Amino acid sequence: MHELSIVMSIVQIATKEANRNGASIVDEIELDIGVLSSVEMDSFDFAWQQGVKNTVLQHAVRQVNRIPGKGRCLDCATEFPMQQLYDACPACDSQLVDILSGKELSVKTLLVPDTAS
Repeated sequence: MHELSIVMSIVQIATKEANRNGASIVDEIELDIGVLSSVEMDSFDFAWQQGVKNTVLQHAVRQVNRIPGKGRCLDCATEFPMQQLYDACPACDSQLVDILSGKELSVKTLLVPDTAS
């Protein structure tokens, strides 16, 4: 289950950014996870519950943006939605596809409490 290692990497990023801003917690985190990123969301949700315990993200509100898959055929230039990483072009059935979106896996935003007093 690589989802746990993904969660732990997100925890590291959040911890580093919280520390850099003088915060001990993160209030909100927004993630972009593409449908073609090979992240199994049920496993990710389970790993999240376990992985953020006793971290800066323990009580953070999490928002996940699922980025749809989109490809462009390298043979006929048709752009089309993709549900699977190896979807063929619907126009010409070519397997030569450039993935335009859907492989994203990133921390988009972190919101930490204002530490100014």
